Amino acid sequence: MSIVSCALLAALPIHRASAQTAPMATPIFPSTALSAPGAPSMQISWEVRNRFRLFREERDFKLHTESAQAGNILASEDLLERQSDGRGWSRNIINRLCIDLTGRVSEPCTRDNVKESYLTPVDHPVTVRLTGQVPVGSICAWSFDNGDPPQQSTLDCAEPINLRVPYGRATNVTVDVSSTDAPQRLATAIEVRDILIAGLGDSIASGEGNPDRPVALADEGFCFRSYLGTASSQYFRPSRAGYKGGRACEAPDTLQNWQRHGALWFNSACHRSLYSYQTRTALALAVRYPHIAVTYLPLACTGATIADGLLGAQRARECPTTKSATCKGTVNAQVSELREALAAAKHRQPDRQLDLVLLSIGANDINFSGLVADTIIDGPTERELFRRIGVIGSIDDSRAELARDLPRGFARLRDALKPLVGDLSHVVYVSYANPALAANGTPCPGGRAGFDIHPSFNAAPERLANVAGFVQNEFLPELKALALCQSGVLCRDPSSDRMTFVDAHQASFADHGFCARAESDPEFDRACFSDKGNSFDPDIVTSANEPLVCGRSAGEYRAYLPRARWIRDANDSYFAAMTYPQGLPSAMQPADIHDATWGVLSAVYGGAIHPTAEGHAAMADAALPAVTSVLRLDAAVAEVTSEPAPPLLQPAPTAPNAH
Repeated sequence: MSIVSCALLAALPIHRASAQTAPMATPIFPSTALSAPGAPSMQISWEVRNRFRLFREERDFKLHTESAQAGNILASEDLLERQSDGRGWSRNIINRLCIDLTGRVSEPCTRDNVKESYLTPVDHPVTVRLTGQVPVGSICAWSFDNGDPPQQSTLDCAEPINLRVPYGRATNVTVDVSSTDAPQRLATAIEVRDILIAGLGDSIASGEGNPDRPVALADEGFCFRSYLGTASSQYFRPSRAGYKGGRACEAPDTLQNWQRHGALWFNSACHRSLYSYQTRTALALAVRYPHIAVTYLPLACTGATIADGLLGAQRARECPTTKSATCKGTVNAQVSELREALAAAKHRQPDRQLDLVLLSIGANDINFSGLVADTIIDGPTERELFRRIGVIGSIDDSRAELARDLPRGFARLRDALKPLVGDLSHVVYVSYANPALAANGTPCPGGRAGFDIHPSFNAAPERLANVAGFVQNEFLPELKALALCQSGVLCRDPSSDRMTFVDAHQASFADHGFCARAESDPEFDRACFSDKGNSFDPDIVTSANEPLVCGRSAGEYRAYLPRARWIRDANDSYFAAMTYPQGLPSAMQPADIHDATWGVLSAVYGGAIHPTAEGHAAMADAALPAVTSVLRLDAAVAEVTSEPAPPLLQPAPTAPNAH
C-alpha cells in the first residue's frame, strides 16, 4: 500500500505557489550555480513547507520563521511575547496539533488540507523557485523526475512552484531558462530528510510552569483555609475568572466545576507545554534548515523519575478538562510509549529510525521538590504536617540518593534506550540550571518576596543557601559525570554509552534566578508583587473583594512577558496556572476546593521554581548546536549545476493544472 500511495501522491499535479507564499528562508548552506561564461548567476532553491510536522497549519510555523529574524531562540521568544501582549503565542496553536490533548498521535493527521501519516510520511510539500540574477520576463520550463513519468510546467521564472515530493528517494529537477540572453539549463535534486526526535524526561523537559493557555484570574478573592482550621486562619487570593461557584470557605463546590476555568496544557496529564526547551529545540531545527522536516514526539512528564515515569508508569499531574477525554489517573512509561511508536512506524516503513532523543531527568530521583518544600515552607504547623507525609526532604537524603540510586537508574535507562537509538551520543542530555542564584553567582537572599502567595511561605536564607550550594557543587557535577561516563561512573562501553551533554545555559541562568528583578520587568509585577513580601491584603473582609494590596486586577498579570527572572517563583506559578493537581497520593487528597492542601499546592504545582518560557528558550539555544552536530546538519550539500541550454524550438506545454 505504501508503494502505491507513494506513486499516486507523486503523480499529483504541480501547482504554482500562490501570491501569498512567504519568501523562502535563506538556506543555511546555499548551493552555488556553475554558470556559463557571461550568463547571469541563478540557482534553483527549494524548501519544505510547514516542516515542523507537529503543526497542522502552515500559519503557525510561519509565525516562528518570521520571528526567527530577531536572532536566536531567546530573541524570538521575547519578540513573540511582546507581540502577544504577554498572552503567549501557543494559546490557540494547541488546538491545531497532530497530537491531541490526551497525548495520542493523530494517524493520519490532516496538515494543510492533506492527510499525512505523522510518524511515517510518504511525501513532503515543497516550494521550488529560481533565485539569483533572474532576467526579467524570462520563461522557465520545469521538469520534476522522481522515477515516475516526469512532471512538467512552463511559466514565468518569477513564479514559485508548489508540489509534493516522495520521501525516501530523490526528485531530479531541471529548468530551462529562456530569455533574451543565451538560454540556460540548471539542475539539482530534491531529497527531504525527515528527522524523528523524541522528548523524554521530567518537568523541566515537559515545560512545567508554562501552560499553553494560562489561567485567567478574577478581580475578586477566593478563600483558602489554613491548617489551624479557625475562621481567623482563612485567607483570600485571586479567584479564577468565569467561576460562578462559592468563593467563601463555607461554600464548597465540586472540583469539576472549578476545573472548567483552569489553565490548559497541550497535555494536562503531564503538563506538557509548547514552550518547553525540547519543543523549542525541535522547532528551531525546522525553522533554520529548509531542506529537512522534523517529526517530533513529546513524551516528557512532570513528576517523572527514571523508575516511575521513564521506565514505569506514573501518576497523572491532572485530568484533561475536555468532555471527550477520560481520566485514567496514570501515565504510561515514556520508554514504553516510544518503543510502541517506533514499532508501529517500522511496521509501515521498515527503514524508519529514531534520530535523536532530548532528555532531562534526575531531579525527582533525588527528591528536589522536597528540597524546595524544605526551603519555602516556613510555617511551623505546615512544616510538621508536610514532614509527616514526606513532602519535605533533606539534603542528606538527597545526597544519599544521588550517590546510591541515581547511578543505578542511569544504568537501567541506558539499557532501555540503546536498542531504540543505538549510539547514545544521539541522546542529548540537557542539564538543569541552578534556580536560586543571584546576579553575582551567590545564592538568592531569600525572604517572602515572590512567595507571599501563601501565608506560610518564606524562602529561609540559610536553607536556601544550603540547597543552592548542594545543587551547584554536588548535583549538577554528578549529572554530568553520569551522562558522560566520567569521574568514576562505570559504563559498559564508554565509546557508545556517552550521551551528548549540554550545560552551556547554566552561566546565563546565574543572572536570572527567581530573585532577579529589573526596571524592565512588567509594570504589573513592579506595582503588585512586593519586594518586601506583602503583596496581598491580610484582612479577611476587604480581601474577599480585592485581594491585591496594589488595588489592581489580577487579570492584568501576563505570564508571557520578558522578565529579569527566568525562574517562576510561587506568585508566578499561581498567577499563570493556579493548578489543583489530581494525581496525588490518597494522604494528600483535599476535602474540597477550599482545603488547606489545595492552598499550598495551587501555589507551587503550576511550576514554581521551574524555567519561564524565556528560560526554556535559553536552554534551547544551548541545546541547538549540540543537536545540529549530532545530526550532522552542517554536512555539505550538492551543488546546483548550470550549463547552456540547447535552443528551444517551441515552449514546453504548460501543465493543465498550473494556475
